Amino acid sequence: MNEIVLRGIPASPGIKIGQAYLLGQEDYVVLKRSVSEKQIPFEVSRFEDALINTRREILDLQNKVAEGMGTEHAEIFDAHLLVIEDRMLIEEVITRVKKEKLAIDYVFYQVLKRYADVFSKVEDEYLKERISDINDVGRRVLRHLLGKKSKGLEGISSSVIVVAHDLSPSDTATMHHKKVAGFITDIGGKTSHTAIMAKSIETPAVVGLEIATSQIKDGNTIIIDGNSGLVIVNPRHETLNKYQRKKEKIKDLSKVYPTLKDLPAVTLDGREVKLSANIELPEEIPIVLEHGVHSIGLYRTEFFYMNRKDLPSEEEQFKAYRYVAEAMKPHSVIIRTLDLGGDKFLSQLQIPHDMTPFLGWRAIRFCLARPDIFKAQLRAILRASMYGNLKIMYPMISGVEELKQANKLLEDSKKELRAKKLIYKDDIEVGVMIEVPSAALTCDILSKEAAFFSIGTNDLIQYSLAVDRTNEKVAYLYEPLHPAVLRLIKNIINAGHKAGIWVGMCGEMSGEPAFVLLLLGLGLDEFSMPASAVPRIKQIIRAVTTKQAEVIAQEALSLSEGKDVEKFAKEQLHKILPKYYTRT
Repeated sequence: MNEIVLRGIPASPGIKIGQAYLLGQEDYVVLKRSVSEKQIPFEVSRFEDALINTRREILDLQNKVAEGMGTEHAEIFDAHLLVIEDRMLIEEVITRVKKEKLAIDYVFYQVLKRYADVFSKVEDEYLKERISDINDVGRRVLRHLLGKKSKGLEGISSSVIVVAHDLSPSDTATMHHKKVAGFITDIGGKTSHTAIMAKSIETPAVVGLEIATSQIKDGNTIIIDGNSGLVIVNPRHETLNKYQRKKEKIKDLSKVYPTLKDLPAVTLDGREVKLSANIELPEEIPIVLEHGVHSIGLYRTEFFYMNRKDLPSEEEQFKAYRYVAEAMKPHSVIIRTLDLGGDKFLSQLQIPHDMTPFLGWRAIRFCLARPDIFKAQLRAILRASMYGNLKIMYPMISGVEELKQANKLLEDSKKELRAKKLIYKDDIEVGVMIEVPSAALTCDILSKEAAFFSIGTNDLIQYSLAVDRTNEKVAYLYEPLHPAVLRLIKNIINAGHKAGIWVGMCGEMSGEPAFVLLLLGLGLDEFSMPASAVPRIKQIIRAVTTKQAEVIAQEALSLSEGKDVEKFAKEQLHKILPKYYTRT
């Protein structure tokens, strides 16, 4: 069998090698069947029993998820409960059974199919996402009506890699208790329920592969690389060996990490840098602390707004921010203000889709246009600042005028709190996320209005190189070590230091081992990344001197192609830690 390489979207990091377990959709065959007038009460009773049993199932699953993964993830099933309690749907089914004298399972199937068809045709992304909720609940009800048993993840008896067209949140939650080494799907993105839950249970995942279910058969040996978004089917002997070596190195490194947990990130000649964690949900704090991380360099707050029908209130946000502030106290937590748009939307605001969403009405642009939403968040952060060391960071600032406008709304928010006699920290630090080339080139101006910079390399790279990072057709052009990107990073760090402010990085680059030496040599003060990446970055920093890193960075800046820079960086890392890192 020939080796097949599939490229998708990395949803949750990690490397696993295993057997494919193809998960079907459980599409039941529901036959059209007539019933007599006398049978109608029995049919209605069957339907009510199925709804009650399904509701019990969902509540049980919700409780298990809340216990094992946190209440934030458990709230995903609120949408499922809404479907099962939808009076319009229930009454339509019962009315049609009485009128058409057809079996309840057939009528329910037809009504459900019509709902799904309607939702699939709307442009609203939130409503489209509800199709999976409808289908998931529908299959559960039908299973009860038809007296069937689940053939999904219950059939797993040994460690496998699940392959599916899509996975419902309940499927992903069930994986938490099953022998699932990783999973891949045809559809989905980084911000889907499934991807978020996969990260939470630390299960490697690749989504958006499009043709995975048509290319992979049950029992195929597959490699899933959740770091790069690669899936390799029927790997050749040399490919298997390559990934086995990668796994062994990860295993060797994992033995070293516990010894580093309580040690500072300090170079051999005494220069200390700050290592922080990126989080999306408050429930991630225990994982952050478990990895020996004491500060949050990026708290992405937009996930607090997504996958819900309403906007979070100021009070709701205040409680979440307060929890994080208290949990990390006295260490700092940088809260990035709302960064909606691009690939993240809120249906309740009825925002029209931009043809070029990453360049459109998003992040700070959206916040400045909707001060009501923005100030509610700012007030919540200000109030929570009394309970810890919080900092504010604005995303996608393109020039000093936007920064001044945002700070004006911050001052307005303070006035509103004073009027209500609510306390807050007046001297809260405010920084800028540098992710737009115009901001990178005018850092000297921005530095006069900001307390710190944090480089958002994910967007900075795509904007600088004109590469949509979600488009796999141009993925090969997305080069973090492109000379243009390195020069911009150098300019940002130099401008910040000249103005006397510290400069951090919260993009994916900061957690890549091969890039650390370059960034350290360029003078980066803070590295913020997924908590699980902190130990390996700390190990590298503690193995070099500042001078070594500066020489490496200088040499890298003289190279003309990104691939040459990457090769050079990996060679230097191998020289410093040959036991743990290869040249390739």
